[in-house]
Amino acid sequence: MTDKEYSKILKQYHKLSDRHILVAETDMPYSDVLKVVALSDKIRKAGNELVGLMRKNYDQLLRTKRYRKLLSLYGNTEDKTKRKIYANQLNEMQKSYNITWDYCRKSMIPIGKKYSIDAVFALTKAENVWRGIEKCLYGNGNTIHFSKYGELPCIRAKQINRGIPMAVKNGKLHFKLGKISFRIQVNDRFQQDEVDAVLSYLAEPEITDGKAISTLIEDAYCIDTYRPCYATLVLKMIRGKYRIYLHLTIEGKAKPKYDTFGNPRHKYGKGMIGADIGTQTVAYTSDTEVGLKNLSERGNSIQTSERKERLLYRAMDRSRRATNPQNYNEDGTVKKGRKTWKYSNHYKKLKARHSELCRINAVNRQFAINEDANHLRSLGDTFITEPKNASKLMKRAKETTVNSKGKFNKKKRFGKSIKNRCPSGFQTTVEKKFKVTGGTYIEVPNNYRASQYDHTADDYIKKKLSDRLYKLRDGTEVQRDWYSSFLLYCYDYKIQDIDKNKCSNEFERQYTKEKALITRIKANKIKVLNSGINVV
Repeated sequence: MTDKEYSKILKQYHKLSDRHILVAETDMPYSDVLKVVALSDKIRKAGNELVGLMRKNYDQLLRTKRYRKLLSLYGNTEDKTKRKIYANQLNEMQKSYNITWDYCRKSMIPIGKKYSIDAVFALTKAENVWRGIEKCLYGNGNTIHFSKYGELPCIRAKQINRGIPMAVKNGKLHFKLGKISFRIQVNDRFQQDEVDAVLSYLAEPEITDGKAISTLIEDAYCIDTYRPCYATLVLKMIRGKYRIYLHLTIEGKAKPKYDTFGNPRHKYGKGMIGADIGTQTVAYTSDTEVGLKNLSERGNSIQTSERKERLLYRAMDRSRRATNPQNYNEDGTVKKGRKTWKYSNHYKKLKARHSELCRINAVNRQFAINEDANHLRSLGDTFITEPKNASKLMKRAKETTVNSKGKFNKKKRFGKSIKNRCPSGFQTTVEKKFKVTGGTYIEVPNNYRASQYDHTADDYIKKKLSDRLYKLRDGTEVQRDWYSSFLLYCYDYKIQDIDKNKCSNEFERQYTKEKALITRIKANKIKVLNSGINVV
């Protein structure tokens, strides 16, 4: 094999292989931490300057009637030949208005020099800006946004030997950022296993790469090399002080985790799992267990923390209104136009407390989501659920309606519930968990309608959203969310429809478990949101 063929296959292997991220805190002194914060703020300013330039070009393009007409024709035409013609015309217009990756990249070069930013960091920021432009051009994005003061972007170099180079000294990983040298803090067995795997690769990279290439050619399989790809510095404000974490992107799958006794921390089950993911709860049915619980809940403190968050925000609003009465109308609404805001020291203290509480709640939500995803993976290897619809539920109602008392109904729908419970984030985490660990993740078609089917009547019966407990045609009372999860459990992926025989055969066994679950919820006085189960 020639050197050219070898490098070509190695490049192909790098594209096909898995990647994961090792997160560890750095051991920088606080004086160096502040230097990194200053660099991050420079990157933010440079990014905002590029955003302003690209946003101006994009807005000018969007104003032209021809571009809007071509977009409409492209979206309404099914003929592939015509769509290709319209696509070429759209691309030509984008080039004429300087909305291309090449223009975005070249525009960042003088901006990066202006702010004295390393070229590799400037290029990474330009890639992030272009990703936002692509979302506006080809996705569901409306505009690209500026980064606010205080929002510190991560410092990423997409090459391991540039920007944040890595070296091995005395059997430990060392990193550099300009003149700043630092290491990472290894605090547990998982981090140590990951670092040892990276050191093992760096000791003999040619041999490991050779094994990877031979395995790819002979078995069409990618082994885990644990090659360090690139490093990223992520800045976080925790309890009023900045802390810097290193995110090291590594080639291959993550090492397994073990408990204090040396046993695998996570076990993987086999079998079907049907799950109905609502705005605040998840109900699931598996071969061994049924469940109904609140999403993103870790202990009983989450609801108390959410209430504290709301109270602090209201206190901030009162303080802001008292300090800036000139910016509000008599009815309490904010005046239009440019305004100057003044913030008292009391407001700043409230804001710091609110930001810290929001951070803690976000971390707890993520921990709870990961724990629930790991538990579901331990019950089975085939996860069946309905397609994601959280973004649709968040949209405000278009029509203005009046209730029986003559008052206007609120147009808001499930925004607060989705913000506090993160159903879409939970579903995405479960999908990744099952796919990475060799399981199967299935989303049923939109016409499956698990919440409307009644297997005793073999018919679809429309129900109100408020009917949480309802009786089937034969008189059996079931909890609505659990019954939807049971019907998803009875999904036949071959015909992509409900397996009616499985419904009849499995219902009594699973219904017994559901009754025991509701009894346990009532006995322990567990408040399950929007479940219809009254806890006295």
